[in-house]
Amino acid sequence: MNKIKCLIVDDEEPAIKILEKYAGMIEQLDVVATCSNALEAFELLKKEHVDLLFIDINMPVLTGVEFVKSLQSPPAVIFTTAYRKYAIESYEIDALDYLLKPFGFDRFLKAVDKYQSRFGTSSHNSESKSDHIFYKVNRTNHKVMINDILYLESLKDYTQIHTSKGKLVVRGNLSTCMKQLPEDGFVRIHRSFTIASDKVSSYNQSEVVVNGIQLPLGQSYRETFLSVMR
Repeated sequence: MNKIKCLIVDDEEPAIKILEKYAGMIEQLDVVATCSNALEAFELLKKEHVDLLFIDINMPVLTGVEFVKSLQSPPAVIFTTAYRKYAIESYEIDALDYLLKPFGFDRFLKAVDKYQSRFGTSSHNSESKSDHIFYKVNRTNHKVMINDILYLESLKDYTQIHTSKGKLVVRGNLSTCMKQLPEDGFVRIHRSFTIASDKVSSYNQSEVVVNGIQLPLGQSYRETFLSVMR
């Protein structure tokens, strides 16, 4: 069973303790760190991979919503707050859930289940890997075969899935959509593009051609891409 690496951010120590307690009751959750403000969390995310972020909204200096919006590739987010008025704003940035303090373990578990449902983390092994993904568009789930995917294109809070059979625009940023893909077979080549490595027809130091489409190869992604292609 794959562990879900979590980060807890809250300026109130009792709130952190409650979240740590609840997370400790779910075997699949692994709390990698806790932070008392957004600036600490920003520095930690530079060094540590995080799948799921539990973050308070009403914090000094930088609110939870402002912090998530500032991240280029944010992890999945579950907001926690004592103020109901922030609910609409949290969903506008595709938060998984919104926990209104004080909340019990049952409500916490329901929020974690939303992560597991979206990213399919309940049980993974080499024999059970799926050959398809269901993407939700306008309340309808569309089946996409993984082998048909050519590349993914970032559209800020949305991602366009380019396949050999057409295009699909889904809610969620590029990093979020990448979590649904197999770990091998896809590589990010630019802040706006992730490609299927087996669909590359040619490349050089500045661009990659996939299915006849020229895509930019970002300098910060070049080394990883070249190592995959080798």
